[in-house]
Amino acid sequence: MSATVTPRTVTTPVERFADALLARDLPSLSADRRHTTVAFIGRRVDGLPSVTRLGVVIISRLVDVAGAVAGRSRTIDVVTRVKLPFLSEYPRLMRSLGYTYVWETWPATRIDGAA
Repeated sequence: MSATVTPRTVTTPVERFADALLARDLPSLSADRRHTTVAFIGRRVDGLPSVTRLGVVIISRLVDVAGAVAGRSRTIDVVTRVKLPFLSEYPRLMRSLGYTYVWETWPATRIDGAA
């Protein structure tokens, strides 16, 4: 059993997607750092202006349902490759918030997420 305590449980569709995307993109990022980053992303999305937040929430729920049906990995593959307006911006938003947080908080982080 690990002695690491995660700062917060991943509960929202945005957080589930961000967690899975960061786990794939930064495989060596420790779980506690990833969870801290995901919590940051969740807070930032919660702070978006109402219309923008509504759009992100709608897309996140659609992607979350697709992930539950088709599998998270397959859904991430599709969402990161499609060139549909709004949908293609969703993983970009998660990555831009996540990567910025990781490298601003832990500047010595390697490209694979290792400390």
